[in-house]
Amino acid sequence: MMTQRFAVEFDRRTVGVAARVPGGFIFYASDNRFNQMDGRVFPRARVIERQLGKLAKRSARTAHAFPATPAFARRRSPTRNQ
Repeated sequence: MMTQRFAVEFDRRTVGVAARVPGGFIFYASDNRFNQMDGRVFPRARVIERQLGKLAKRSARTAHAFPATPAFARRRSPTRNQ
């Protein structure tokens, strides 16, 4: 028996691999943004796609609300004294 497996892409990037298992597809994340999905079994491949979209939307909101670099740590261009 051959295993059904395929690369999972999101936003034109490979973010993991899904493999057919009893009960659906297991997802293995290769992108840290989707680690919380790693190892989960989904009943259909389409459900993986939907969950990727939800997580991306949630992380985008979080990233916007809490920037990775605090404002005080951002580099500012030097000002000239005239």
